[in-house]
Amino acid sequence: MTSGEPIDVAYTWVDDRSPGYLDQLRSYARSPHDLNPNRTRDNLELLRYSLRSLALYAPWVRNVHLFTCRPQVPRWLDTRHPRLRITHHEEVMEPRLVPTFSSFAIVLHLHRLPGLSRRFLYLEDDMLLGVRVTPGDFIDGDNRLRVYPRLAGTTHEAREHDSPWTAALANANRMLDQRFGPARRWVSHFPLAVDIGLWEDMLAEWPEALGATRSNRFRSHGDVAPEFLYLHYARSRGRASAASLIQSYRQAFYFPLENRLAQMRLQRAAAEVLRPKFITMNDNFGERAEPRVETYLRGLLERWFPEPSPFERS
Repeated sequence: MTSGEPIDVAYTWVDDRSPGYLDQLRSYARSPHDLNPNRTRDNLELLRYSLRSLALYAPWVRNVHLFTCRPQVPRWLDTRHPRLRITHHEEVMEPRLVPTFSSFAIVLHLHRLPGLSRRFLYLEDDMLLGVRVTPGDFIDGDNRLRVYPRLAGTTHEAREHDSPWTAALANANRMLDQRFGPARRWVSHFPLAVDIGLWEDMLAEWPEALGATRSNRFRSHGDVAPEFLYLHYARSRGRASAASLIQSYRQAFYFPLENRLAQMRLQRAAAEVLRPKFITMNDNFGERAEPRVETYLRGLLERWFPEPSPFERS
């Protein structure tokens, strides 16, 4: 990586409490998967705490880009901050593709965000930094993207009753098998370092499959998971290096949000002992969060990240 090369961060975010959003979503929905609240609610304001962790542990980041649907912007966000860029979906997506409720389609447009650095970090809004990080945690000394693998393998053929997410992983695996041969592992949840040139090469490699994924309004059984595809495409081209499994499990901590208070306390204790670089607090609450659990997690986030980021309203 070039010394002093600017690196931006891009977030994807929506909040289904925004007026009219759920009505619009329901009007387009075709299946129970389309109405899964785990993917649209923001009851813990995790983006706020992710930005706090970013300011605390990655002060070298240049600009922050928020990619969201119009007219949504977090109520607490200082939209006038000079290092903040807000882009709504229709500003970079074709008119026929909006509104979209598919994270796959949204991610496939990230490279089009205006003013984005040549290399940037993509953070989902539930990803937090746990300790100070450097660009070297994402791009190694040979200019290769870092990958944090897991022990588990992944399926290579989508099955009829798979969720859209599981099917999208299988579809990506099958495409990689056909192009590069079999054998690859699942990867941890961690901020994705994207090289725009390499990303565009990936889009050109599979234009039909990725074009179809980009066009689907919801996650669909025939989709491809772009983040998984990108990482393994980079590895297959010699453009990514894998951390050891020990490093991966030590540095990338998965913190599923469940309606079990004892489990949340155990996960908090484990995170505080391990002090991982990356923490993903994935929403697994189902229809709604149990109030005691929600209160506990809000208190935990405030304890971990008490100082407002520069991007919050004063």
